[in-house]
Amino acid sequence: MVYTIEMLIDRITSGDKTYDLDKIKAAYELAAEAHKNQVRSSGEPYISHPVAVAYILLDFCMDTDTIVAALLHDVVEDTDIPLESIRKKFGEDVALLVDGVTKIGLVPLNTKEEQHAENIRKILMAMSKDIRVIIIKLADRLHNMRTLACRPPEKQRKTSLETMSFYAPIAHRLGMSDVKEEMEDLAISYLDPYGFKAIEEQLDIHKEQRDTFIDTIKARIRERISDITPPPVIEGRVKSIYSIYKKVYVKGKSFDEIYDIYAVRVIVQTVIECYNVLGIIHDMFRPIPYRFKDYIATPKPNRYQSLHTTVIGREGIPFEVQIRTQEMHNTAQYGVAAHWKYKAGISGKVAGEKRFDWIRQILEQQQEADDVEQITEAIKVDLAPDDVYVFTPKGDVITLPQGSTVIDFAYAIHTQVGNKMTGAKVGGRMASFDYKLKTGDIVEVMTTNSPTYGPNRNGLDIVKTNEAKAKIRAWFKRECRDENIAEGKNAVEHEFRRNNIFADESFMEAVAKRQHFDTLDDFYAAVGYGGVKLSKIMQRVKEAYLKLQKPAAPAPDAETVVSASVAKKQSKGVIIEGIDNCLIRFAQCCNPLPGDEIIGFVTRGYGVAIHKHDCLSAKRSMEDPANKDRWVNAMWAVNEDTTYRATIDIIAEDRTALIADITTAIAASRIPIHEINAHFLKNGNANVILTIEIAGVDQLGGIISKLKKIQGVITAERTGKM
Repeated sequence: MVYTIEMLIDRITSGDKTYDLDKIKAAYELAAEAHKNQVRSSGEPYISHPVAVAYILLDFCMDTDTIVAALLHDVVEDTDIPLESIRKKFGEDVALLVDGVTKIGLVPLNTKEEQHAENIRKILMAMSKDIRVIIIKLADRLHNMRTLACRPPEKQRKTSLETMSFYAPIAHRLGMSDVKEEMEDLAISYLDPYGFKAIEEQLDIHKEQRDTFIDTIKARIRERISDITPPPVIEGRVKSIYSIYKKVYVKGKSFDEIYDIYAVRVIVQTVIECYNVLGIIHDMFRPIPYRFKDYIATPKPNRYQSLHTTVIGREGIPFEVQIRTQEMHNTAQYGVAAHWKYKAGISGKVAGEKRFDWIRQILEQQQEADDVEQITEAIKVDLAPDDVYVFTPKGDVITLPQGSTVIDFAYAIHTQVGNKMTGAKVGGRMASFDYKLKTGDIVEVMTTNSPTYGPNRNGLDIVKTNEAKAKIRAWFKRECRDENIAEGKNAVEHEFRRNNIFADESFMEAVAKRQHFDTLDDFYAAVGYGGVKLSKIMQRVKEAYLKLQKPAAPAPDAETVVSASVAKKQSKGVIIEGIDNCLIRFAQCCNPLPGDEIIGFVTRGYGVAIHKHDCLSAKRSMEDPANKDRWVNAMWAVNEDTTYRATIDIIAEDRTALIADITTAIAASRIPIHEINAHFLKNGNANVILTIEIAGVDQLGGIISKLKKIQGVITAERTGKM
């Protein structure tokens, strides 16, 4: 459909809301003149698009300035007209709206992760200044999706992905369910046309029977509640295609297993009538257990309220019934826009509006984030449409994203409750820290008054919400600097060894500066408390390290490795006969330690791999004639102040305090523990795998002897894995 100014004016004059028509016409004239030489991909005049956006916004009865801004929203970006001209002619509010929408339009959402997070930050900032900015942008995106068929396939997919990952979740959080559902259906039709078509065909097959079924149910309900005045509004609907798509293709359900494909909505005047109608519905039809949700007593974060119940009629077909008041219905359909449609209107500013707290929370959390991954993850979590509703023992409701744990719950109550949490009960029973909360859970958090007690680092891997992660990091950042530095340094050294990077202090200081830290200790501390993820920076660090290496002489290979003259000392405490300044790495198949007889294998591009002389992998390779000249003599350097990692595999009888006894024995020898993992075996024993830092095989032998003396230990052996 090509939208015209005449259609827009007719729509305005036929409604009961007052608009400044002169201002709207002036905006149209300016936009039409500015876009007069532009056409859309469909060949239609470009001006039809801003008129269509304004027409969509009339569905929400948005105010005059919003309609004017919609007509002008592409003028600054796509033409020579400056923002100052719009400000002088239409006022400050219109100029701010146009500027906000223009900035959002310039933000690409399909960029690399670092830029993606910053781009979304800009959009949220625009929303925080005036919520009408994003409402205009949603209308703009909705019309673009409706006309996307004229665009090339690549553009269709890119636009649909942006819509699905960002704009539809924003519409959900603003409570604009009609916009959200239409966007999702349109997006999935381009992202998976075959899946979309299959569901569409399934719905079309039974269209006539479906319409008859819904009409019959509506008539039966209307007859039973005919004594309510004024008469309730009863509507029938079919679940959106994307909602069915998620259950069929994501959750793996068959079409027959989806209980709420069909739905009937009953709209009454009061909350009491909602619950009365619910009783009548449950009397008329058989309710399906565990399919009742009371969003009136516990509204969703976007202020959605309704009673949901799924029942089965005499036809044997399950269907959902939604019961709500007219005001709840308005909010469910139009979300925040309902305030313009059904009330005198509200200020576009977010300040003071509780329903926009989630925007401020995301922005505040981003200010404290050290890593773009944290920002991106926060946005994904906070815009996710699924939430759980959990109760405190006093009956207060805490809303959390799906997948949240009892630790998330504790931090949602208060920072100190999370920091001092020692355990939690769910429904009166002790729950593990990684227990995933469900709607309706009653959670009691147990805390300690100990001033030295604090959160566990493992909590960062358990919690779901960015709020909890930020508070845990903040505690470690504030309270445990020395520990963070040591932890971070150890992690950096391990990761560097794994990547064959042998850096001096000057290189490390350069790495710290590139990550915007004043000192190397600050960098180590950030790694230690989780503010910097090494996995995210290692590729750039490795590239910088390789650039600093001197141009190498021809790498030793099968043709160039010969018996050499002088043995020269290498890094990592190993001497390679005849080769100087080469990378050294320890083979993980045998994990050699000082004291073992060793031999070196010249790899192509990765230096020399050090194996134990009796390593099975090495022996097999030596038998291959093609590798004969690539094996070189190697020996341990004398007086080398270096530690190495060794892994010990322990089998023991399962008992209380087994792990404590093992760690005590290691600590008594003043040997650092790098990692410890334990699990139960089917025969009732326990398997403990321990990685420690040692100087050589002699020290390792002493440790293994101590471990074998621990009560219940059956075997303790060195393994070949690091």
